[in-house]
Amino acid sequence: MKEDKPLGQPSYGSIPLLPHSRVTPADHHCHEGQARIATVKLRDRHDEVIAQEKLDGSNVGVALLNGQVLAITRAGYLAATSPFEQHWHFAAWVEKNRSRFLDVLHEGERICGEWLMQAHGTRYCLPHEPLVCFDIMKVAYRLPYDEFLQRIRGAEFVHAHLVWRGPAISVAATLDILGLHGFHGAQDEIEGVVWRVQRKGQVDFLVKYLKPTKVDGSYLPEVSGQGPVWNWQPPAAAS
Repeated sequence: MKEDKPLGQPSYGSIPLLPHSRVTPADHHCHEGQARIATVKLRDRHDEVIAQEKLDGSNVGVALLNGQVLAITRAGYLAATSPFEQHWHFAAWVEKNRSRFLDVLHEGERICGEWLMQAHGTRYCLPHEPLVCFDIMKVAYRLPYDEFLQRIRGAEFVHAHLVWRGPAISVAATLDILGLHGFHGAQDEIEGVVWRVQRKGQVDFLVKYLKPTKVDGSYLPEVSGQGPVWNWQPPAAAS
């Protein structure tokens, strides 16, 4: 196991964007056929759309490798070695909750989620713990949505809010359901929505929509020129 990058790969890739979404230099658009399946019309009865609120924090993972529970960043590095304070707290939080992850993960798997401790482009008044889960993966394989839910519910992990499940649904319809602030305590407008298209019970592809009005990382010190904005603080650090 490489000490600096235990998975030997990133923990999570980039989800392709739907048309009219905000685009950053690291993003790319999805195929027009995928956009149609997710938002206009399914291919056939074997397709299903699962739409979830898009969270705006730091994409992280927790892997079970060689019996060890490891907190990792999106790029796949150990969170404890990150230059960012929020990741050090994430590593400490994972260690504190180690038994919960052992209850969920099988060897070689990882939980992927959003660490909402620090405000990036959205402030949150969190009604729950700071990790919001959206996937369990093994290498590139994603667990089907129902199996993912069954696994994490036993350990009482929070999952990204389910906006819609069924046939294709438009961007406008999902945003109407979510409203301005969604279901995770956002104090600013939510960032967007993620579509998960399953075919014959397996995850086929993911696409997302990001609001063009959102500014990436607007609350991060390197963008704002101000100090960090914390959505959550560990009990020992709370004042």
